[in-house]
Amino acid sequence: MKRREFFERALLGGAVVRAGSSTQEARAAVAQVADSRPAEMFREGERVIERPMVGRPHAGKVLAAIQPHSDDIPLFAGGTVAKLISEGYSGCLIRMTNDEKAGRGATTGEVVLNNERDNDAVAKALGLTRVFNFNYRNHRMDNESRQEIRGRLIHLFRLLHVDTIICYDPWGHYEENPDHYVTAQVVESACWMAGSSRDYVEQLEAGLKPHAVREKYYFARGPQLVTRIVDISGSIDQKVESNRVNVTQGPAGENGARLRARLASQKQRLPILGNDDETANRAYIKHIVLDFDSIALRGVPSDRELGRRYGVEWAEAFHYIGPAATRLEQLIAKNAVPL
Repeated sequence: MKRREFFERALLGGAVVRAGSSTQEARAAVAQVADSRPAEMFREGERVIERPMVGRPHAGKVLAAIQPHSDDIPLFAGGTVAKLISEGYSGCLIRMTNDEKAGRGATTGEVVLNNERDNDAVAKALGLTRVFNFNYRNHRMDNESRQEIRGRLIHLFRLLHVDTIICYDPWGHYEENPDHYVTAQVVESACWMAGSSRDYVEQLEAGLKPHAVREKYYFARGPQLVTRIVDISGSIDQKVESNRVNVTQGPAGENGARLRARLASQKQRLPILGNDDETANRAYIKHIVLDFDSIALRGVPSDRELGRRYGVEWAEAFHYIGPAATRLEQLIAKNAVPL
């Protein structure tokens, strides 16, 4: 069985499918249980539906969107990033690699430059005002010192006073890309170590203060413990735009125009792609990449189907970890007595 077919079965619906059955049969089985059973990627866990908030309730808070490659945040979390920025967060985009092995360019240098330009455009599309490129070798992050990577992240978390991060899930299953799982694991440890007064003390001597990251939104390409569904209906067009500007690599970019041209050469057209290249690119991303052919192109269920399951138009799924609520003050209020 091909890896993609395996994930299609696992992610679409968690249906029990007999050994040897075809992908078509698996889809049919999924359809029968779609309304009564969550997808396999949604393992047991308390789930919260995070809906759009009025005004700017997050004003003053800082978001760091962290991705190994220029297309990761746009594909899997672009809607949530745009939503949080619209609600008052200021934000930065941290890219871990130089993307040297992904996308178009006549030389390695051109590939690196093209991806860096795309990454800047992604940040602009999502409202992120600062960009940091760590520029580790693409597909080789498992050869880098995690201590060094962690120290660089902790420096930024303390310097920028980062409150919330969005990144790959350090516990996501079956992730094959070393850049993805190394980034995720180092980010997870950096989040809490940034709050310690005994870690990377040279940064404190330079004037920084301990500052732990309090909220984490983790996404994954495989099965994960999902605890938060974010309604991105109001920011879906920004997510589309962040994918459209990623023209060097990934399944989005200008592929709508390419498909339109291919069909035209065969004397055919898809009405959904419209009558010009820009319309084709945006329609292809919104209706094909993020919806109709999402499993094949992203390896995760459709954002529209996910939203429909939870009563919204478009959604993204995360393993969310927030600050632990304390009940100590309740205990004191109820039981404290005068001396």
